[in-house]
Amino acid sequence: MSVNLQKGQKISLDKEAGATLGQVVMGLGWDAIKSKGFFGFGARSEPVDLDASCVMFDEANRPLDVIWFRQLRSRDGSIVHTGDNRTGAGDGDDEQINVDLRQVPAGVRSLVFTVNSFTGQNFSQVENAYCRLLDAASGKEVARFNLSVQGAHTAQIMAKVYRHNGEWKMHAIGENASGRTFDDLLPLILPHL
Repeated sequence: MSVNLQKGQKISLDKEAGATLGQVVMGLGWDAIKSKGFFGFGARSEPVDLDASCVMFDEANRPLDVIWFRQLRSRDGSIVHTGDNRTGAGDGDDEQINVDLRQVPAGVRSLVFTVNSFTGQNFSQVENAYCRLLDAASGKEVARFNLSVQGAHTAQIMAKVYRHNGEWKMHAIGENASGRTFDDLLPLILPHL
């Protein structure tokens, strides 16, 4: 059973999964904006390009590496982005970031996941936006965070996965912001590290 995360909530990923997690997947899903048209004619769909990113931080809270649509793999190979969905078309996760927690270098203290609206629509316009964390081995959803309809912002610092006393934990940050890429969010991420 998954946990529907609230802003500020912290969970132990190992406890939620029932075992030590080795690999996790962060999934991001959303739907294109649908307009009904005039008297049912001319209905159309407006593409929405949301982007999932992961920033790796060290013990001194310095960014070490970034996984996003322009760099789909971390330099050490422990994190892989599946690619950029530019429309929101389709069901399920539109973008995924795969993390092999066993391969994340010891010098990495935290991973921060963000979502940005590259095309500029704010989240109050985007339907069914969510992110979720899955146990990659079993496919079991460990945690879910609903991103939709929280206001007229174009970005969100979603969650932080971090090491604490030898286990991985997750902090649902849920900080609304504005920006087209993760780079716009770095000053807002730092207080959460």
